[in-house]
Formats: sequence, C-alpha cells, structure tokens
Amino acid sequence: MAEYVLAADIGGTKVAAACIARSGKITHRCEAPTPAEGGGAVVDLVVRLLRQLPQEKACSIGVDVPGLAWPDGSVWAPNIRGWKRCPLGRILRRRFKLPVLVESDRNAFVVGESWRGAARHCSDVVFLIVGTGIGAGILSAGQLLRGHGELAGAVGWLAVSNTFLSPYSSTGCLEAHAAGPAIASAASHVLHRKVSAREVALVARGGNKAAREVLQEAGRYLGRALANLVSTLNPEIIVIGGGVAEAGDLLLGPAREEMNRWAQPLAAKQVRVVRSRLQANAGLLGAARLAWDRYHL
Repeated sequence: MAEYVLAADIGGTKVAAACIARSGKITHRCEAPTPAEGGGAVVDLVVRLLRQLPQEKACSIGVDVPGLAWPDGSVWAPNIRGWKRCPLGRILRRRFKLPVLVESDRNAFVVGESWRGAARHCSDVVFLIVGTGIGAGILSAGQLLRGHGELAGAVGWLAVSNTFLSPYSSTGCLEAHAAGPAIASAASHVLHRKVSAREVALVARGGNKAAREVLQEAGRYLGRALANLVSTLNPEIIVIGGGVAEAGDLLLGPAREEMNRWAQPLAAKQVRVVRSRLQANAGLLGAARLAWDRYHL
C-alpha cells in the first residue's frame, strides 16, 4: 500500500524535498542551495535530494518549478540557467520508475495553501507570491485557472502605473515597483547604501522613516493589483507569501487600504487578505496534493 508522495519544491535560491502523506503530514524534509550554474546541475540536485528520501512506499513524485510547466513535464524557468524547455518530468520518470507530476510553483502554492494552510475549505482563492518576482496561483470554484497557454497568474505584469517605463518590458509593471529587487533598489537609493528587501523591513521596524516610506509606496502599488484581482475574480481569500510578505503590515497595511479604495466595493468587503501559513512548505504540499489527485484518487 503506497503511503507517500516524494515531493520537490524547486526555487531560484534553494531546492527542498520531502515525503508527503495523504493526510498532508511532512516527513524527511531536506534542502540545498540551487546551483548557480543551472542546467543539468539543478536536475542532478533534485534527483539527489529525492534519493535521500525513503523510497520503498513511495507512489509518485510531485514537483513544482519557478516558471512554466507544460503537460508533458517539460519546464521553462527564467531564473534557472538553461531551463528553456528542460525535460524534467521525463528525466525523473526514467530515474525513479514512478509517475511524475510537474507543476508551476504558483499553482502548487495555491493548492497547498487551500489544502493545509490559510485557505482551507475555500474554493475561490488567490495565492500571491511576492519575492524576487510576483505571480499568482488562482483557484476558481476549486479549479486551477490556467489560461490558454498555462500563463494565467502572471500578475507581475499588471499595469498599476499611468506612465509606461522601459523596465516594464522585461519585468512587468507591478514587479518593477513591488517585488523584492524593486524595494531593495528604491531603499538603497534613499538610504545611500546597498540593502536587501529583508533588510529594508528590519530598518523600517527600527523606526527609519525613509525605509518605511519605501515599503508604503510598494504597498500602494501592490494594493492596486489586489484591487484588480478582487474586482475581476471575486475571491474569498487572498493569501500573500514570499520573502517580501515578511514585512507584514508595513507593506500589507498600505496594500489593504489601497485595495479598498480601488476595488469593487461588495467584492472588497467579501475578501480576506492574509499572510501564508505554510510559507516554505506550500509548494511541497501543493505538488504532492496534485500528484495524489492525478494518480491516486
């Protein structure tokens, strides 16, 4: 009797793996930094981490990736070198002789959070990941919203500014103003020293007015994006995760205010905007749940 799925969560900075039981229990979790050289080195790391897990009662593999996953299990990941159309699913099937499901991270995140996180028992959910980039996993009536080319949820490209600036061509408008690198760049300019987005939050909590204003400005851009999502999708809950969300109400306070100012009023009253409960485990749980649903119903 199969007892668990082998799950892997592949990110631009780290790869994690774990055994996930049908109940959602996580065991044997391990992780390692993502190799900077990308390509086959990342694939080898995924294989190595999965092989560290007990294999005897594994029934399938579920993997989420930071980019686009096609139905055949091949992957495009912009922040992993050489992953233009990496045949990840085929490689893992050959190495482990198990069914393999490969999914985009944003879709895995929203499924994980609705299964065992802040959105439990909710069927209309947006999971907004705000980190190095910005994307969204969307559940509508309990079903993943994928789009014609599997590109639904690319909300870093939402237009939240009146004037088009050249950086928008490569990152998208929202991402250029509210993602981690944008916050770090704006804060480095006003603080006259190089800081990360995480450091901006620490400095702001310490009372630095300039750092606080940087987060408030990013929060206002994020709030306009939330308003567009609320008015278009009418979700019950929006869960916000990613490293930037760790700024808490320094960022989310202005975001909620701006959302309520711009969003359809009835939809705005119905939605809750909360932080992720699962954090780094959302992808593992979501990838595993999708594998359970596809192969073991």
